[in-house]
Amino acid sequence: MFKDITIGQYYPTNSAIHRLDPRTKIIFTFVYIVMLFVITNIWGYLAAFLLLAAVTIASKIPMSYIIKGVKPLILIILLTVILNLFMTPGTAVAALGPLKITAEGIKVAVFMAIRLIFLVVGTSLMTLTTSPIDLTDGMEFCMKGIPVVRRYAHELSMMMSIALRFIPTLMEETDRIMKAQKARGANFETGNLIARAKALIPILVPLFISAFRRADELAIAMEARCYRGGENRTRMNQLQFAKGDGVAFGLMIALVALLIATRFIPAPF
Repeated sequence: MFKDITIGQYYPTNSAIHRLDPRTKIIFTFVYIVMLFVITNIWGYLAAFLLLAAVTIASKIPMSYIIKGVKPLILIILLTVILNLFMTPGTAVAALGPLKITAEGIKVAVFMAIRLIFLVVGTSLMTLTTSPIDLTDGMEFCMKGIPVVRRYAHELSMMMSIALRFIPTLMEETDRIMKAQKARGANFETGNLIARAKALIPILVPLFISAFRRADELAIAMEARCYRGGENRTRMNQLQFAKGDGVAFGLMIALVALLIATRFIPAPF
């Protein structure tokens, strides 16, 4: 399961999406996330699906690799669906003891599941098509436009990019530790909730030790290269908007207009 996590990984290919300026992709992703919460009917989700499909094809990333990133969230998606099925008031269509499934609950549950999947896939596409260095520079530029965090834009963007980069690394480390503990007779799949929580201690302790060791090694490596933060820092490759970025911004404006328009189109259900 841990190997299926794609957030934070970079998939290098020579595609039009990869060549876009990282600032364009960050702004596009932010607008996309906001618009996902504006969508209210099936037409909006259909437009979002077509957008994701077009971006995935243009990025030349295998569809199987994109779908793999959704697998670790299946449990969270199922939990969200179940809670919305039974907790949303409305017209009852079925009953399971004291719990009732409503027509409104089915609609909300389906839309919430789709929203979560689209949210994960959309954010994964940004990290899969943007190298860590470009992602750091892009986030720093975007944060400089926020008055509250402008002073610490470089430090915050560096921490966020490092955190994203180390997500797959820590997941792989967790998988290795679990296999090592299972080889020593550890059991993580039986017992009650408390017993399973206690069984995780032999995983968490070496995982934290490994994380702190990696952080210390990274700090030493950065100091050895005379890293001193964002003040007076120069870049070998300066960020520049190209013609493709202008096309992307035009498509973003068209997408926002389209998704807002779908709110006024009657849905079949």
